[in-house]
Amino acid sequence: MFCGTYSLERARPHPLIVQLPKVIHLSTRATIGDPVRSVVDLLGAEVDRYGPSLGAAVPALLDLLIINTLRSWYDQEAERGAQGWARALHDRAVRAALEIMHESPATPWTVAQLATAGGQSRAAFARQFRTLIGEPPLTYLTRWRMTIAANLLRETDLPLASIAARVGYGSQFAFAKAFKKWMAEAPGAYRREMRADTQHAPGEIPLLAMPH
Repeated sequence: MFCGTYSLERARPHPLIVQLPKVIHLSTRATIGDPVRSVVDLLGAEVDRYGPSLGAAVPALLDLLIINTLRSWYDQEAERGAQGWARALHDRAVRAALEIMHESPATPWTVAQLATAGGQSRAAFARQFRTLIGEPPLTYLTRWRMTIAANLLRETDLPLASIAARVGYGSQFAFAKAFKKWMAEAPGAYRREMRADTQHAPGEIPLLAMPH
């Protein structure tokens, strides 16, 4: 049994996470070569070895297991004809737009540019994106930028001007206004609150790894 915990932003969770069921079950009959099966085999071998690298290897492999589990579940949902993110990840135009927004969030993308990346007309792309993702392309882009900014505020000491530049804002004032509108509090207040929560939070639940 492998047990682990992941901390998620509950105030504005990513829509991909929101659409997940409470429990995901994947069959153990996965064939050799299947990514999930391969990672599970690696995890078992690492725990059986119980060497000095266990503390570094197991969390990394669990990350891979989570990624491939979600990928497999969404693939299954797409094969069943499910809508939302399951279909979005297999839609060429929407997926192309998501990829370039994720790779270059600071770029001042327009709906027309995103549509061109996927080989669709502007109107058709905007309609398809909203249907599958649940919000317009530029609204999603703002969501992604604020997600990155919130992470940088929590995990780094970068000044607001640097964070603003990384997520596509020309000044820290424009960034602060957008962040407050999206997160309902100013960047500085958010950073202080997150740091305070970290300092007073109980210790992390240790990873349990038990062979068989």
